[in-house]
Amino acid sequence: MALNRRKLLLGSTAVLSLGVAATLFRPMTTGTIAAEGDFEVTLTEAEWRSRLSPEAFNVLREEGTEFPGTSDLLHEKREGIYACAGCDQPLFDSATKYDSRTGWPSFYEPLTNAVGESTDYKLGYGRTEVHCSRCGGHLGHVFNDGPEPTGLRYCMNGVAMTFEPASA
Repeated sequence: MALNRRKLLLGSTAVLSLGVAATLFRPMTTGTIAAEGDFEVTLTEAEWRSRLSPEAFNVLREEGTEFPGTSDLLHEKREGIYACAGCDQPLFDSATKYDSRTGWPSFYEPLTNAVGESTDYKLGYGRTEVHCSRCGGHLGHVFNDGPEPTGLRYCMNGVAMTFEPASA
C-alpha cells in the first residue's frame, strides 16, 4: 500500500482530531489541592479522601472536571439549595439555575459570599475558576455568556455539590 499525500493528510487529521477530543473530554486534574488561602474548613488530604467519593475528591480537591452530562444535578428541577459537597456551605439557589446546554449544572448567580474566584491557565489561557469560599473546594468556572440579569454562567461540576430540596 503506497503512502500518498491524501492518505497522509487524512491520517494526520484523524490523529489530531482524536488528540483534541481526548484533551477536551477527559477529566482534568492538575494534582494541586484546591484554592490557596485561609479557609474556615481545612482538612488533611486523608480526611478529605475519607469524607468524599473519589470523583468528588478529584473535582473539589484536585481541580478535576467531571464528564459533561453525567451529573444527576444537571436535570434537577425542584426548588431548593445547592451546597458544597465538601463542607455543606450553601452555594446556589435553584431560582438561579438554568439549562445552559453545556452538560453541567449552570447558574447565573451564587448566594452572597458563597464562592471565591481565581484565574487558572490550565488550558493555556485565563479562565475564572470558582471555589467554595468556606473550604476552597474547586466547583467549576464562570463565563460571561449567561442570561440576564447578570450575564454570567456559573458552570459547576455536579459532583462538587449536593442538593437540599425546599421544605414543603
